[in-house]
Amino acid sequence: QVQLVESGGGVVQAGGSLRLSCAASGTVFYMNYMGWYRQTPGKQRELVAIVRRGSRPSYSESVRGRFTVSRDNAENSVYLQMNSLKPGDTAVYYCTLDDAGHVHWGRGTQVTVSP
Repeated sequence: QVQLVESGGGVVQAGGSLRLSCAASGTVFYMNYMGWYRQTPGKQRELVAIVRRGSRPSYSESVRGRFTVSRDNAENSVYLQMNSLKPGDTAVYYCTLDDAGHVHWGRGTQVTVSP
């Protein structure tokens, strides 16, 4: 059973930076992708950044140029470096992993950006 654990969320002022980490435990057979989504109350979960097997990272338009996603295949981990944060980035950030077609989610980590 694959489990994802996120860390690194918190409260930061606008313009600041945070780095999120996500580590997968358990046996991962074939990782198709790892990445990050986020969600605010009353809204659907939206893609932030994702790294697919054999592809370059992709980003949502709202974070491109400010966020950087990276993956450590050996450790089954994914990271999200968030710079120039804005109040609109406030959300719960979820790590996700596709293991041979089985999609797993972490419990989420809160990121709050104050004006």
